[in-house]
This record gives sequence, C-alpha cells and structure tokens, in this order.
Amino acid sequence: MLTSVVICVYTEERWEDIRQAVESIENQRRKAHELILVVDHNPGLHLKLTRAYPKAVVVENSHEQGLSGGKNTGADVAGGDIVAYLDDDAVADPGWLEALEEGFQEPGVVGVGGRTDPLWASERRPRWFPHEFDWTVGCSYRGMPAVRAPVRNVMGGNAAFLREAVTGVGGFHSGIGRSVQGRKSRPLGCEETEFCIRLTQRRPGSVMLFEPRALIGHKVPRQRETFSYFRSRCYAEGLSKALVTREVGTQDGLSSERAHALKALPKGALRGLGEALRGDPGGLGRAGAIVIGLAWTAWGYAVGSWRLR
Repeated sequence: MLTSVVICVYTEERWEDIRQAVESIENQRRKAHELILVVDHNPGLHLKLTRAYPKAVVVENSHEQGLSGGKNTGADVAGGDIVAYLDDDAVADPGWLEALEEGFQEPGVVGVGGRTDPLWASERRPRWFPHEFDWTVGCSYRGMPAVRAPVRNVMGGNAAFLREAVTGVGGFHSGIGRSVQGRKSRPLGCEETEFCIRLTQRRPGSVMLFEPRALIGHKVPRQRETFSYFRSRCYAEGLSKALVTREVGTQDGLSSERAHALKALPKGALRGLGEALRGDPGGLGRAGAIVIGLAWTAWGYAVGSWRLR
C-alpha cells in the first residue's frame, strides 16, 4: 500500500515549524508515496512553498476555509491508498510512517493514530499541568492505552486513514473544529472525533487503532502553557462535544469521555494530592487543574447543548 502524507498549513509565521515538519517526513525510514502541502487560502504562502519544495505536491484548499477543508483537499488529490495527516507544528519520529502503515495489516482497520508527545516551548512541563489533560495541547494523555489497541477515535494531528474511507463518507465536516484558521477565535476541536465515529457507524466492523510506536512531537507554544488557555480549551472542548453528539448521538459521542471522567480523572486528582503530601507542591496544582478542567468542559458542553436546542 502507498501512503500520501498531508500537512495542512495556513500562515508564514509557522515557516520554521513547517520546514521541520517537512524535514521529518523526508527523513522517514519508510518513504512516503508523496508529500502534499495544503495551503489554507493564502496565495503568498502557496507560492513560497511551491518554490521551496518542488518535489512536494503544493495545493490550495479547495474546500471551506479551515482545517477540515484542508484535510479533505489532501484526501481529494492524494494518489496513495492511505492518507496520513501530520500537524504543521509537529515533528515525526523516523519510524512514524512505518508504524502507521503496519497498523493497517490488522483486519478491519480503516484508521490508525499514533502517540503524540508535547514539546514544551519552555522546555519543561508546567508543574501544575496534569498529564490527564494533555489533549488540551493536542497530545496523547494519561488514560489512553499504553499499547496497540482499538479506540473510538484517533487524534487528527497524528493519524492515517484509508483514502477511500475518507472520501466515501464525505470527509471531515466543517463547523465543528477550527473552521477559520489564523484568526483569534475560540480553540474548538473534535472534527476528527466526529469523523471517526461517523465512519464506524456507517461501516460496521471498521476499526480505529491506536499505535503508540507511531510517535511524533507536537510543539506547545508558551501561550498554551498558561492556565487561562487551559481553561478556555476545556470550555471549547465542551462546546465541540455538544456539536459532535448532535451529529453522532450521545452514546457514541461521549463514551470515551465518560470513561475518562469516571476513571482516569479521579485517579489523577488523588495522585496529585498524594504527591503534594509527599512534598511536591505541584501535585496540589495538578489535582486542582483536573477538577477545574472537568468542570469547565462540562460547563461548555451544557452551554453548547442549550444553544443547539
């Protein structure tokens, strides 16, 4: 099977990030069939990338502005059997593509997601930041499987899907995630969650697989290391989950979230309190952040659900 790697980009401000992301694909042990750079309605960046990367397929987003439209454009032009997506501010491990492709050897697998580790701008994790909430910065989080396992959905910045599966169910829906990139707006998400659930609903027996060997590092800028961003991201996630449940139903739309809230978060809060008692003051901050993060996410979901009604 051949794999097309898609990186969606939108601003020259991330030029160095884009360069490092592209370089990480060029350094893969198993080479991609092609690299596709989808530019989100930015003619200047499109021209600059075309000149800088003549071997890549550089195209403009032909769908609605935003990440979902960019991903759909990548799937439309891809020539590979598999479409792999990498964030423009991420760096893939040399074995990333190989691990993703091997996941498709298992029966029924239509999507494979990898492990995403945070690359903190300050070079160290904030002491108050709980591992259970690493999803707020686009990374794998405590509570996810530690080994290869089926999951409800994969994370969109480190994922691969059968191309015909993406196009066959209508691709990623706009209006759930970041529909307008590059503007100061609420940090919504969940477009890949809705897509994965919709795909498995329409194609019973389809499997989404988590493969931790497919490793990337995802850059976390300093503004996302703040508690204010953490809070706003949790609230936005609640709003996004309300949109997801409207599309795919509450049972599937909240199944993973219920399990995380009932198991991983209480354990995390207790762990933080225990660490505080053993002399780590950051443990108290982590326990408090878990409580606040859960409350803000639930509040966002309640507000989003009320608005939709």
